[in-house]
Amino acid sequence: MATKYYHIFLVDREKGNDTDGKLRFRVRWGCNTVAFNLGYRVEFAKWSRDTQRCRNGTSHGREKVSAAEINREISFHEKAAEEVERGFAASGIVPDKEQYRAEFLRIARGADPGKPGGRTMLELIDDFMREMGVQNGWAAGTYEKLATLKRHLADFDPGIAFHKLDERGLLRYTQFLQQRYGQRNTTTLKQIDILKWFLRWAKRKGFNTTLDFEQFRPKLKTAARKVVFLDWDELMALYNFKLPPGKKYLERVRDVFCLCCFTGLRYSDVANLKKSDIADGCITITTVKTHDTLTIELNDYSAEILSRYSATDCGGDAAMPVISNQRMNDYLKELGEVCGIDTPVTMTYYKGGQRHDETHPKYELLTTHCGRRTFICNALMLGIPPEIVMKWTGHSDYKAMKPYIAVTDNAKRKAMSLFNKKKD
Repeated sequence: MATKYYHIFLVDREKGNDTDGKLRFRVRWGCNTVAFNLGYRVEFAKWSRDTQRCRNGTSHGREKVSAAEINREISFHEKAAEEVERGFAASGIVPDKEQYRAEFLRIARGADPGKPGGRTMLELIDDFMREMGVQNGWAAGTYEKLATLKRHLADFDPGIAFHKLDERGLLRYTQFLQQRYGQRNTTTLKQIDILKWFLRWAKRKGFNTTLDFEQFRPKLKTAARKVVFLDWDELMALYNFKLPPGKKYLERVRDVFCLCCFTGLRYSDVANLKKSDIADGCITITTVKTHDTLTIELNDYSAEILSRYSATDCGGDAAMPVISNQRMNDYLKELGEVCGIDTPVTMTYYKGGQRHDETHPKYELLTTHCGRRTFICNALMLGIPPEIVMKWTGHSDYKAMKPYIAVTDNAKRKAMSLFNKKKD
């Protein structure tokens, strides 16, 4: 006798909320029941229990999702359930709850229907990380970005699938990132780029046939990122400042930061720098981030800093006593304040369509990466050609150098104004 399946879509009521609820799909057969979350919130007054659909022309939730979109998703789940049940019937199997759930998720969430034990979209992100991480030698930060993507997508819709990320779905996800997490527009755009990176991989693998992402470019206002760096006078003030007795613990932080300022090395490369990397007045190092091999000639300042630790045990063959990035960023702000690096800096950013301007003393904005920026900006302002600076920093094209060149152009204009003195 054929197994009889019963389907029902319902809006769950939650204690204290009489306005809307989560839309769920429930399947029952024999003594078994499974339920799936469709990822939408539906308003009770706009839901028809008779048709198990949202009422035509209505919209739902904070994002005002149209009834048409939600009803399409309901129909999709119905068809997926019917396909699952036909497959079990053809095989003569009466599934248990776990078998039904696994097969339904395989089909409904966008995995390859012809692949046994197919993967959900969220599981495919794990596959993406394993495959691409090994191929490209990802740093820990890249894995963290993909883990964040997975968390955000699961929070957005626990039943996320490729077909849901059409143009409308991508727009909803963009709005979700800003509303749920209060992200700045620049952060949201980076998150969308990471998602599109994964979707391109899924397309190549044959998992993703919804290609709206290729043309999706959300129009979010952004302000040009301000390059925070120490000008030469600020750098010299910090380098030569005599720290009070109670602040001696900042000396090593200053030395590590100043080495970045005088060599252009990233924090990760100074942390990885070995005494054996220093010879014949040069640092020769393979960078952690890009795997470039760089040769950086020492100047008087960088040579002096390194000489202070040449006979010091910094752990193994380490050239410098480097602490964690987070702790160093905290100490840098304290160091900058002690040294009087307090020039007001106004940062402009957008959240949605709203502009925000925040002014901070420069020391509050200091991070380890400001050392690399300080090197580049001061090198350019000293008249060193960009192509030489790029050999020291490992930049491969002028696009990455453009923000720094713009800063030095402004400095040159201000310097030229010094000639505008009145005649005696």
